[in-house]
Amino acid sequence: MFFASDNAGPAHPKVMEALVAANNGYAMGYGADPIMDEVRTQIREIFEAPEATVYLIINGTAANSVLLASMTQPWQTIFCSDVAHIHEDECNAPEFYSQAKLTLVPTTNGKMQADDLRQKILGEGNRGVHGPQRGPLSITQVTEKGTIYTLDELAALTTVAQEFGLKTHLDGARFANALVTLGCTPAEMTWKAGVDTVSFGGTKNGALGVEACVIFDPDLAWEFELRRKRGGHLLSKHRFLSAQMQAYLTDGLWLDMARSANARCMQLAEGLRGHNAVEMLFEPQANIIFFQMPRAEHKRMLDGGAVYYVMDGDPETGDPDALLTGRLVTDWSMTAEGVNQFLDLLRG
Repeated sequence: MFFASDNAGPAHPKVMEALVAANNGYAMGYGADPIMDEVRTQIREIFEAPEATVYLIINGTAANSVLLASMTQPWQTIFCSDVAHIHEDECNAPEFYSQAKLTLVPTTNGKMQADDLRQKILGEGNRGVHGPQRGPLSITQVTEKGTIYTLDELAALTTVAQEFGLKTHLDGARFANALVTLGCTPAEMTWKAGVDTVSFGGTKNGALGVEACVIFDPDLAWEFELRRKRGGHLLSKHRFLSAQMQAYLTDGLWLDMARSANARCMQLAEGLRGHNAVEMLFEPQANIIFFQMPRAEHKRMLDGGAVYYVMDGDPETGDPDALLTGRLVTDWSMTAEGVNQFLDLLRG
């Protein structure tokens, strides 16, 4: 009954097997290993982007930060949602690597709206040398509230950015979960919708620790390489990143794992809807649920062995009837039985 985070789940056995296989003998370092050549081809085929540049990095914060730094000047501002991971959960790493600031766009159900983005862009770049200049847009897909931008919503945001000559980055830590919900192709969710760079997540979806930085704009590639090295994120024994990503992509494993995680989330959501004490705050679309229920119910669930985050209060002390927000996240390894065990406990 572990629903705290998809980061907490195990790596898929095929990923671990690939790591063991890659540990035989010698291979050139820093991305010159032959497995990386295959990974580059795989990602270019998946994204229908034969000219894309592809780099691997060990975690999502580094992927977002180094990509955004490659797109941003220190005197610019990065536009993102007020609940973006780069704002709430990365300890100012994007600002550290880029030396730029973040401008927060208000959200509805975790998503920016095109008109709100336009107003925020219009509010910057007007004070000459005294104020920040306009920089790139960063979109989180899946959002931090478990919701998903439609293809039309993505295109509307990137169109606004393009009106001002700005590039767009997609934080795709849960890229696969969004993709299987939308039923579209990676190309349709990225460059065909106006996206210039993608943090293509693997860690939350069954890898041990690897993200792909996919760059559709060739002018950004060399700067990314320099910033990755200067920032300490060029792994010397790179083949262990390559091996993970190769296994992740082979035979659609990445999509199978996302489908499983999403299916368990939908099963969980259906069970929560049948409980009178529970109110879901957002309609779950991928593998994340935010819900409210009384503090006493949270305490009972946690004491009974359920593991998840209570976001806005201590479940141990306070008014037992006060509503507290919980977050549930399913990963590829969660079983239907595990979800039923949680729901049985909820029903008492």
